[in-house]
Amino acid sequence: MTAGASHIRSFVPRRGRMTPTQSDALSRLADRYVLPMPAGTLDLAAAFSARMPVVLDVGFGLGEATAAMAAAEPTTAVLAVEVHTPGIGQLLHLVERGGITNVRILQADAIDILDHHLPPASLAGIRIWFPDPWPKVRHHKRRLVRVDVIELLVDRLADGGVLHLATDWRHYALQMRDLLDACPQLASRAVEPGGFVRRPDWRPETRFERFAAIKGHSVHDLLYERVRRHPVPDGDDA
Repeated sequence: MTAGASHIRSFVPRRGRMTPTQSDALSRLADRYVLPMPAGTLDLAAAFSARMPVVLDVGFGLGEATAAMAAAEPTTAVLAVEVHTPGIGQLLHLVERGGITNVRILQADAIDILDHHLPPASLAGIRIWFPDPWPKVRHHKRRLVRVDVIELLVDRLADGGVLHLATDWRHYALQMRDLLDACPQLASRAVEPGGFVRRPDWRPETRFERFAAIKGHSVHDLLYERVRRHPVPDGDDA
């Protein structure tokens, strides 16, 4: 079963006010960096005009971390998905300012993109950093990281692909960890008890983390690797 069969949106559509900088970047740069919604399977090589490993960045907010990671990894294609227009405008501004060429943007529900427009084993990585925690118990069903969504994420990851989650809500972190640990197609990269990892040096600090620190929240990172679908025979190269 795909997540789309019972998809509950993990976000609330809202119309944020755009700054002049965001509006200007959107008007000038959207044709170059924002992809049209595909009718079928997205041709990633055509979208990036090159064959590179592709990382899916889900819900990038205002794009600071996305731009920083893309600049640091110019040989990795970053497919950034966000529903809110001001964030897209801001990321476009950052992309232009940084001379970044390896980012493409889709304004869409990431689950729809995963479910209907990305083929199996097509992604080298998936990043879901600080998704809406929906802290009230009656809203937990809206959380993005659920069993059906994990199945979808795992299917779209290539062998050895990395799923990287982060949240500052401990209850959500524990829920994520337990669900991911229960998935046989994923192997945790955690080396310390508890299943979490320290923020890798290569993951930029986000504004959500800065807000979390002000609120006294600790940030929890989870790193999992997609187990090989077809194990390599002994004596063969990995």
